[in-house]
Amino acid sequence: MTDNTDTPTADRLVALWDHLGIGRAHVATQVPADIAGLANGHGERLAGVVLCVPTRLDPSPFAGADSRILMISGASGPTVGTTARAAERLNGAERAVLEGYDAPGWADVAADRSGELVDLMTGFLDRVAAGGYAADVPRVRSGGGSHAGITWRIDGTGPALVLLPFFLAPSQWAPILPHLAARFTVVTLGGPHIGGVAALEDRARAPTYRAMFRTLIDTMAPTPGEAILDVGCGAGSLDRLLARHLGPGHRIAAVDTNPFLLREAGALAAAEGLDGAIEFLEGNAEALPFDDGSFECAFSVTVLEECDADRAIREMIRVTRPGGRIGIVVRAIDMPQWWNLSVPEAIARKIEVPPQSVGPRGVADASLYRRMREAGLADLVCFPSLVTLDRPDGPIWRYREDHVLSLLSAEETLTWRALCDTANDKGLLFMAHPMHCAVGTKPALG
Repeated sequence: MTDNTDTPTADRLVALWDHLGIGRAHVATQVPADIAGLANGHGERLAGVVLCVPTRLDPSPFAGADSRILMISGASGPTVGTTARAAERLNGAERAVLEGYDAPGWADVAADRSGELVDLMTGFLDRVAAGGYAADVPRVRSGGGSHAGITWRIDGTGPALVLLPFFLAPSQWAPILPHLAARFTVVTLGGPHIGGVAALEDRARAPTYRAMFRTLIDTMAPTPGEAILDVGCGAGSLDRLLARHLGPGHRIAAVDTNPFLLREAGALAAAEGLDGAIEFLEGNAEALPFDDGSFECAFSVTVLEECDADRAIREMIRVTRPGGRIGIVVRAIDMPQWWNLSVPEAIARKIEVPPQSVGPRGVADASLYRRMREAGLADLVCFPSLVTLDRPDGPIWRYREDHVLSLLSAEETLTWRALCDTANDKGLLFMAHPMHCAVGTKPALG
């Protein structure tokens, strides 16, 4: 098959199944949208399905496979309501709760609850197989590679269990992989078309997102030769944009706590001929691995929601030289998001509120500006921005829409889809969500 950005994920997965000689496989994922097309159009290729701490879930595509679905939820956090509401519409699905566990979008559940997760998954998949939905043993039994734009690696022996990437979990499936490989042929997937990487890459292609980022960089105004730090780089999508925008002559360092995302970032940079232009390093926003005054510019985009924001701001100031500029962007959960649809009031009340996912010490509201000023930054330039999404088949659209669809009833979902189809036919289907953005200057000494 031709590998291009617009190829449906379901087509990629079917091609990979065929390449590996898998007729039917067990599947586990945190991002249901990655397998929604497979469930809806190729349900016979799925045996058991484990939806592991999903924060967004449209139940509709999974209705035909509900008896083969296990939803695993935390006891608190966004996964609770998401899975509980889905269970009302997927009557045959099982739902398990990890007691005492909070599961935000960046939950590292395989590391945090390894034993429970293994027991839940293996017990459920054994029941599914005993009920007549056994997974095949793949024709390809070892090794790794890339096919249809998806990277794959095989471990273990037995029936096929395909593990799709978590959204942001640092450990991904690694802590429980040996236990699963003792029972299954585990096929671990990656690449730019699935999981959190797909959403981050798709977001970085949105013209208004790029415009927001260009404004951030233009306001920081790096001059030739200045060193720039990205705190929480993810898949490196913005760093590649930055490297192409500035050209050679700048040192660009990018840190993240997530080794999986760093590996993907390095591979994507190399694929674009930028492997020497960006230095990707493992590092924590709350304790950056650099000496004082190492950079002229530092920025962070949608990261301070998840960590101790005040500490991270202080660290960015520490590693920036006097007179250097610091830019920060966070999601704005204190402002409504907007869908360009004339929906009934009952639906409007549900969809206007952005997903309220923020850590206990994170920042995702207008307090960002006060925090930056109180940390000592001067000459603040504050520019709240709207980011517009208009590609309904794109991963970042699906990720945001799945939050909406997880809130709607079956009847409301039909209304929503009809309105979306009408708007799309007119070329007017889009949504916009707000961001808080600011750039400040570290005061000169003396």
